Amino acid sequence: MAAEDEAELSLLECRVCFEPYGPDGQRRPLNLPCGHVLCRGCVGALAGAERQRLECPFCRRLCGPAETSECRPLLQLLELLGPAGGGLASALGRSGGGAAAAAPAGLGLRLCLGGWGSLVNPTGVAACPGSGRLAVAHDGKKRIHVFGPSGFCLRRFGERGDANNDIKYALDVTVTSDGHVVVTDGGDCSVKAFDSEGRGVLAVREGFCLPWGLDAAAKSEVILTDSEAGALYRLAADFQRGELKKCQMIRSRLVSPRAVAVCQSSGAVVVVEHLKARGPSKGSTRVTILSAEMDLIGQVDSFGLNLVFPSRIYATAVAFDREGRVIVTDVCSQAVICLGKPEEFPSFNPLISHGLSYPVGLTYTANNSLVVLDSGDHSVKVYSST
Repeated sequence: MAAEDEAELSLLECRVCFEPYGPDGQRRPLNLPCGHVLCRGCVGALAGAERQRLECPFCRRLCGPAETSECRPLLQLLELLGPAGGGLASALGRSGGGAAAAAPAGLGLRLCLGGWGSLVNPTGVAACPGSGRLAVAHDGKKRIHVFGPSGFCLRRFGERGDANNDIKYALDVTVTSDGHVVVTDGGDCSVKAFDSEGRGVLAVREGFCLPWGLDAAAKSEVILTDSEAGALYRLAADFQRGELKKCQMIRSRLVSPRAVAVCQSSGAVVVVEHLKARGPSKGSTRVTILSAEMDLIGQVDSFGLNLVFPSRIYATAVAFDREGRVIVTDVCSQAVICLGKPEEFPSFNPLISHGLSYPVGLTYTANNSLVVLDSGDHSVKVYSST
């Protein structure tokens, strides 16, 4: 299925009855207080004959039919598309939703691995550029699982314990071009590196407050976030010898930065910041793009994304694809969304809108397969172009 077609399915169909939204009658889109959108017919059906309370089919929050409101962004989008339909990307361009990026090819699920019992509350995933192996960080007895390209588990390492190279609580993982696995450990606020056999080679404790996300930038460099310090670091090391060369703060005054990704072609860095809640709000996220020299290129928060997407977006993971487009996971819509290249940021293009429960990790393999870590069902899902 083409990405544009999938976007139309995600945005223009009720996710309960799968009927297309319409401007009038039972197909008119309504917002629930939780932010999810249903057609008027499904709202009435879920409320039942007494029409007193209904339960959101996605997040289970209770509300009354009187608490619903018309979904104005969707109604405006339907008006732009007109009765004859039309392309969603072009409609967003006309509505001021940002320049429409050339859509990546349609994606189909090729492989699903892990699952409860194999992975326990996974937190990070990374692909080895050379071998195509996937490293997954989770909360099991051995914190790192390495899977081969076919999905077979090749190795488990990173014991839970108090020794120098043991992992207390893995938050994220990356793999360098020469196969070293690097992990952020929130348990003792350190960064730990392992060779391809799972032997600990380096543990870095450079006064981090809470190292969180990380991504390999070059053979001997890793970019990582410190969520509590609000900072971005560049860590350079000789991983073969287990020697730290430099650990330098390269950006400060970020707000709880967590997920991070490095563009292999341009050196640009994208960070997901977690903004503090205001009033009854549960907080929001902000996607910030920085050049290789740490100059601000682009920035958009949940509110800005809501202007082009009819429900609240909460980004949890981020990656660059091969063409340099920014890709994020959204746990609110259980989707993977393309936000476009830095120079056209933000555009909007859903890549995956079905089959995910709680996506928290994202990476690309060397053959350009998209890998999504789904903490909701403790699995790793690999998508390839169809």
